[in-house]
Amino acid sequence: MIVVTCAIIRNDEEKVLIVRRGPDSDHPFKWEFPGGKIAAGESDEECIIREIREELSMEIVIRERLPSTDYDYGIKKIRLIPFICDTLDDIPLLSEHTEYEWAVKEDLKNADLCEADLIVAGSYLADFRPEVKKDRAGTVDENPEMSTGYSEIELKTLVAETRGAKQAEWMALSAVENSGMLNRLIEYSYSGDKKLASKSSWTLSKLYDSNPDVLSGYLPGMAESLDSLGNESVQRSFLRILSISDLNKLDERLHGILTDHCFRMIRSSLSAIAIKAYSMEIIYKMALLYPGLANELSAAIRIMEEEKLASGILARGRAILRKLAAPPEHS
Repeated sequence: MIVVTCAIIRNDEEKVLIVRRGPDSDHPFKWEFPGGKIAAGESDEECIIREIREELSMEIVIRERLPSTDYDYGIKKIRLIPFICDTLDDIPLLSEHTEYEWAVKEDLKNADLCEADLIVAGSYLADFRPEVKKDRAGTVDENPEMSTGYSEIELKTLVAETRGAKQAEWMALSAVENSGMLNRLIEYSYSGDKKLASKSSWTLSKLYDSNPDVLSGYLPGMAESLDSLGNESVQRSFLRILSISDLNKLDERLHGILTDHCFRMIRSSLSAIAIKAYSMEIIYKMALLYPGLANELSAAIRIMEEEKLASGILARGRAILRKLAAPPEHS
């Protein structure tokens, strides 16, 4: 059996990347999720990151692993290991495929995908139907301290196993309506359980998109915690929230902490592309408050250009340079 990884790559609009095979492939003109075979001594995660770089010249961030799929094509048997991934790169450079398309999720089930990829698409698109669990007596847990409708174990499991934007958005809506749920998501975001913290902070990011006022009181804590966070996923979610927030509402001390942190992230070779992108946007907003930062930000972006980083982050940097160079608006 051939073991292969594939990536369900999502862009900022939640569209999914599919690529088309050429006429001389095993499945001519069929569409698929990009990926490839695992090399000797390579982990599944290392494989998919390498394959996407080689095939598409894209940088991805792995968000979740889906169940593997075994399929017998007759001429070969494969085990397909799928990962849900995010990217800031908009235009893949095709080296093995003939076409690409950013597909709306709902269109995946109608795409002419290879059979194994079609099964993976079905797993990705599976509807989440949350169900309130009951205790042995048949009643919902009514702990007044929690007030979430779930026991602590049930809620942690529900959050940690969050799959896809649809489920995260449902939980975000629940948090808007239920202060107990919101408090738990905040608490879990700082947890030492990396999976629980990652999913909690991601849900908070979705919450901020639709109801920013609900999280306004928590923004200072997010800014102050960035230097101590050991979880890259949480840092990414907190930076995303801060990048689209009104930084005027933070005090000058936090402005300094946030600016210093974001400059370190931009300059670090170890920072993920999403973290660099959100950090650039935050410092751009800071430069509007403190114009002296503009030259320092411009220099940092120029260095990234010289280092020839991924196209998506460079495009973001150039857009910020254009905004910095634009004359100020007059009311």
